[in-house]
Amino acid sequence: VQLQASGGGLVQAGASLRLACAASEGSFAGYTVGWFRQPPGKEREAVAAFRWSGGNTYIADSVKGRFSISRDIAKNELYLQMNSLKPEDMAVYYCAAGRVIWGLVQREDRYYYWGQGTQVTVSS
Repeated sequence: VQLQASGGGLVQAGASLRLACAASEGSFAGYTVGWFRQPPGKEREAVAAFRWSGGNTYIADSVKGRFSISRDIAKNELYLQMNSLKPEDMAVYYCAAGRVIWGLVQREDRYYYWGQGTQVTVSS
């Protein structure tokens, strides 16, 4: 499966962005899918994840209430809606997919497929 992330950009604090992740040469069906981010000088961290088939959703405490993860099954696309962006949200955002045990959804090493990353810059 090839993943292509898009939608990043430069915004002011308080603004919204929606990231998209399109799957090609395969689909998200049967996978756990998620978004990770890597702020400058820091390690990559999980932001949000869920099973493509539905069920539990993981949202990191740092973005809870501001970010949401969703999907369009027909388009085979994954989204991350980011509202009320803060300067600390600035990072390269990656989409990922894998057959991940739910308790390990925050573990980046459990995901097989990764998008190329899209930069989100938030100015204060």
